[in-house]
Amino acid sequence: MADSNEMTINLVVLGKSQTGKSAAGNSLLGSSDFESRLSPSSVTMCCSLGRSGRILGLMRRNGCESALRVRVLDTPGYPHSALSKEQVRDTVRAALAQHFREEGLHLALLVLRADLPLCPDESNDTVQLIQELLGPTWKDFTAVLLTHADKAEEAGYSEETYLHSASSTLLSLLNSVQHKYIFLDNHNSIIKEERNIVLRKLLNFIQKNNYQVL
Repeated sequence: MADSNEMTINLVVLGKSQTGKSAAGNSLLGSSDFESRLSPSSVTMCCSLGRSGRILGLMRRNGCESALRVRVLDTPGYPHSALSKEQVRDTVRAALAQHFREEGLHLALLVLRADLPLCPDESNDTVQLIQELLGPTWKDFTAVLLTHADKAEEAGYSEETYLHSASSTLLSLLNSVQHKYIFLDNHNSIIKEERNIVLRKLLNFIQKNNYQVL
């Protein structure tokens, strides 16, 4: 926290390569801090921190409008085309300690593609990595970000019908994180109104967690 009229939320994006982690980070920041492109190999090789400017009109505290700042830690995916699980885990763990040791982490965003089914082995690997990084209370500090939601929408799925048709693996995962999930379009430039909707949802998750940090 900075002054009483400003709040900073600290986020980390985690998940497989090519799920849209870096693009999601850019959408949340309203910037292009992170390299994001289609590639036959993993693009992100190391962790990097992006910061937004002051965002107004999203929250009020003690009856006054508060400014919001967002910090997002982008991370290499796992499985990764060039790094082992241990290398990814150690890189992310060191970056979390470096950037969020003092203020703490508000939310880890597990990034999954809405246009691909989630299979049990894939889910187990991802969840195991998050458990190793965040510890036993990981469920309280994790939300699922479903990217490429525009493709699911083009295929005729609303959020409701999508979840009705989702695999039991995905539904079980959403259940374990207390249904903290957000659908995110992967257009090149997310419009300000859409970004604000996503940030409001994240703030709601953080508020329900009593602004606790990990």
